[in-house]
Amino acid sequence: MKIAVLPGDGIGTEIVNEAVKVLRALGLPFEMEQALVGGAAYDAHGHPLPESTLKLAMAADAVLFGAVGDWKYDKLDRPLRPEQAILGLRKHMGLFANFRPAICYEQLVGASSLKPELIAGLDILIIRELTGDIYFGQPRGRRTAVDGHFPGTEEAFDTMRYSKPEIERIAHVAFQAARKRHKKVTSVDKANVLETFQFWKDVVTEVHAQYPDVELQHMYVDNAAMQLVKAPKAFDVIVTGNMFGDILSDEASMLTGSIGMLPSASLNSKGQGLYEPSHGSAPDIAGKGVANPLATILSAAMMLRFSLNQPEAADRIEAAVQKVLAQGLRTPDIHGEGTTQVGTAQMGDAVVAALM
Repeated sequence: MKIAVLPGDGIGTEIVNEAVKVLRALGLPFEMEQALVGGAAYDAHGHPLPESTLKLAMAADAVLFGAVGDWKYDKLDRPLRPEQAILGLRKHMGLFANFRPAICYEQLVGASSLKPELIAGLDILIIRELTGDIYFGQPRGRRTAVDGHFPGTEEAFDTMRYSKPEIERIAHVAFQAARKRHKKVTSVDKANVLETFQFWKDVVTEVHAQYPDVELQHMYVDNAAMQLVKAPKAFDVIVTGNMFGDILSDEASMLTGSIGMLPSASLNSKGQGLYEPSHGSAPDIAGKGVANPLATILSAAMMLRFSLNQPEAADRIEAAVQKVLAQGLRTPDIHGEGTTQVGTAQMGDAVVAALM
């Protein structure tokens, strides 16, 4: 089982170290190789996704990814910024389906900003399309406006677009996932304003005809954002486009108490995947040993389940995380009254101990 380990920037190295520690404790025959990515790769090689890193990722069964980005790179030309590394990996590996579960563990109900009765028992899955939408649409750029309200002035533009096959394949993924859960899909769009998402709605409806056992609900993205904080447990599987999924999944992460608890998986049609925490590189706390590694450790569990065909090992890691939380151990982001605050490495050690 070949795993490309790409820690990245900021807290990436710290949290990935703990996930690797947990994986090694399983005693399985992993072949792990590490490489630079993001700002660290730019500093060393002049590009956020060097050819050697891309080659390693493409040849691996799965990629364990930390986080990229730092304020000091904000003045670079966009193609050289650290964030372009993750976009490049998604493109070259064909990672079109992003799974972001939002689960509120019983022990963390009090850490959420919502009332306990709203989020106790929360278990929803957001499936975000990753390779289309406005993030990849062409044309894009800047120019002098020739029409509109302010002709003759500078303007910037990006293009939102989706093809039918792109929408069909992510819809199939959502309906198939729902069949293993509570058989309900909410497709989130903005069909009342955007032609792209009227098309999205039409195609998802067509695909739904193949899944008569699954309930389909359509919802505008603004209403979905509201319902996520009003009645989050009304959702089961949410499927949506790249930009809306980016925003809604971060919103959903805070229902659980901390974005430091949210894992994610990005998969291609072959089952090869990139696994990373939903949070960013957090350069403000990098090197302080206080980052929460649980999202990365839980991402490693998803990697075992979806790409490496090791569901029992995935179950062991997830059970170990719950055991550690039941022991009252907390990193600062989820620390509260009656709990014991620990650092990044201590939390990783605790999960390893709980595996034994």
